[in-house]
Amino acid sequence: MGKLIKNHWARLVVLTAAAYQLAASLEGFFWPKFFFDFLTKNFDPFVKPVPILQILNLLFALITLAYEWPLTFLAGTRLHTSIEARMLWLPLCSLMAVMMYQATNPALYYLIGCAAYFWAYSEGEVVCAVPWTLPKRADRRPRPEKV
Repeated sequence: MGKLIKNHWARLVVLTAAAYQLAASLEGFFWPKFFFDFLTKNFDPFVKPVPILQILNLLFALITLAYEWPLTFLAGTRLHTSIEARMLWLPLCSLMAVMMYQATNPALYYLIGCAAYFWAYSEGEVVCAVPWTLPKRADRRPRPEKV
């Protein structure tokens, strides 16, 4: 058996969360509901009549999908290979998702993905420029000395 590559697993979890958030935001256009409306009705203007929260969730989901898949112009850049940037972005996505009733599950998935990225970061993993590949190992064979 191979070793678990945490950043690949975290990427799958975050891709799942982003796809779920995308679907939830589209559903929110038809059935708008703020998650905390049982406590207060003050935030209802964010979901109806103008769907501000749904549009923001849609944008966050699309950006996350483009970042995690990644798009060709983004792959291999310092932003794409940075686990730190992901650990800053994912709590924002989770916060945006938890505000909409339909997107509470993606909020939890984002937090799980962020924890997995933190685990990968703490073990020194790196995100490769080409997705789903392994980092190149340094050649450890002793080199013959030239005379």
